[in-house]
Amino acid sequence: MAAPEPGPRRGREREDESEDESDILEESPCGRWQKRREQVNQGNVPGVQSTFLAMDTEEGVEVVWNELHFSDRKAFSAHEEKIQTMFEQLALVDHPNIVKVHKYWLEASEARARVIFITEYVSSGSLKQFLKKTKKNHKAMNARAWKRWCTQILSALSFLHACSPPIIHGNLTSDTIFIQHNGLIKIGSVWHRIFCNALPHDLRSPIRVEREEPRNLHFFPPEYGEVADGTAVDIFSFGMCALEMAVLEIQANGDTRVTEEAIARARHSLSDPDMREFVLSCLARDPARRPSAHNLLFHRVLFEVHSLKLLAAHCFLQHQCLMPENVVEEKTKAMDLHAVLAEIPRPHGSPLQWRYSEVSYLELDKFLEDVRNGIYPLMNFTAARPLGLPRVPAPPPEEAPKAETPTPGPFDSESRKVIQMQCNLERSEDKGRWHLTLLLVLEDRLHRQLTYDLLPTDSAQDLAAELVHYGFVHEEDRTKLAAFLDSTFLKYRGAQL
Repeated sequence: MAAPEPGPRRGREREDESEDESDILEESPCGRWQKRREQVNQGNVPGVQSTFLAMDTEEGVEVVWNELHFSDRKAFSAHEEKIQTMFEQLALVDHPNIVKVHKYWLEASEARARVIFITEYVSSGSLKQFLKKTKKNHKAMNARAWKRWCTQILSALSFLHACSPPIIHGNLTSDTIFIQHNGLIKIGSVWHRIFCNALPHDLRSPIRVEREEPRNLHFFPPEYGEVADGTAVDIFSFGMCALEMAVLEIQANGDTRVTEEAIARARHSLSDPDMREFVLSCLARDPARRPSAHNLLFHRVLFEVHSLKLLAAHCFLQHQCLMPENVVEEKTKAMDLHAVLAEIPRPHGSPLQWRYSEVSYLELDKFLEDVRNGIYPLMNFTAARPLGLPRVPAPPPEEAPKAETPTPGPFDSESRKVIQMQCNLERSEDKGRWHLTLLLVLEDRLHRQLTYDLLPTDSAQDLAAELVHYGFVHEEDRTKLAAFLDSTFLKYRGAQL
């Protein structure tokens, strides 16, 4: 009997190649982040020499391992504290439409130095890649998707520009905007402008801007690089991105820059007058005439969801932790589908009625899921407000690290919100203590179960603060969790804690 033939060699080669890419090359000082051999194509993010796929061993998700290399070891050491402070501030920037910087650390040897920082992994690629695929399939841009994308980008810019002092992206192109599989937009490379402005010229060698790419020159306004340029720089870049999203591609002359004639042709091809007016206002030559990101969010062309409906959805999600997970379906089943939901009286004729049977709870669930994922941000319906970015004090000279700086901070803060809470209290056998079991459902559907033996002196506020401190709960959920625990304590233990 003949021995079975071995499988195809190509198949074995691909399997070996896949195994090689999953090899662990190095770990973060804390051991949480593991760098793989596989390099990531996260678009042309400027200034980063190499980007690798990595694993967050604590959360079990893939992230991106970014590296900045510096050949001048002496100059790097002189500005090490300043680099630390900058990345500490960037780690505090938290917005659903901005690529999150999870952690960073500095490494230095005799030959070279490098900054390593961990960011979110956006698996669906850059906006430019998506637009190319769409055009290749001979499809036009969907107006609804264009509105959603513009709203999300503007929401992120409004957040950055409202910080004190304002954070100017300064590098917004279709290569630095990314798309998640669920349609969520993420802006990357937010760190770039801060890094360039704060560092001296002797440390800027690895920092490259998109402006150095001829094919990206059209994303930058005439005043770019001047001392007095401000947030209007980002508005011009956004306008060019909005135009490119609408027409799918602004034709360039080979590998050279996009000409003014090509941009004019793209503008004139916009058939919607509101869309054309929206884009032209962003591309005004005079930066003073460009509207702010906050004001653009109110433009009529972006109107898609009524503000009252959106406010109600956000309010519902903020308190969903106190409701069952399938509350929409259960409430719908209990309703009389023939009952009148809304009515518009008319002077002549019968009133116009809208019944519960005309509302699909599946569509409502999808809308709530989109709101939860950040596709419909709320801040375009709220007043502009300055958002202070906390300043991180530099360590005293005698405490400053000399060679390597480990991952800062003993605990990682939780970036995900709680969408559901359940709590149970049981008496211990000696009747002297209460045993607390807390189940938290996070926005990515991760279930987190915590147990704790309560002391007579424990309060709901102290427990909530402790859970935030140790990275189990998001800071914004502290008050909500404290109120939930307080009501549970009163239910099981009476008025005394």
